[in-house]
Amino acid sequence: MEQQNKIATHSKLAEKMYEPSDYKAKDDLSQGLAITHEQVSDTFVEGTIDAMIDNVQDTGEDARIPREGYQK
Repeated sequence: MEQQNKIATHSKLAEKMYEPSDYKAKDDLSQGLAITHEQVSDTFVEGTIDAMIDNVQDTGEDARIPREGYQK
């Protein structure tokens, strides 16, 4: 019975997908998914996960991407 409970718990964790509401959630899993989603987005946009934009046109310097999360 205990083994079945572990399998059910692991299945629920494995099936969890990112949702915009994860940015405001309090549980570790949702917060982890929100951070990972942000890192993947940064990588697609800028090619790095350090949340920096290289050579901003106005100043010619690097700029940090603000961490504001999902805005409605």
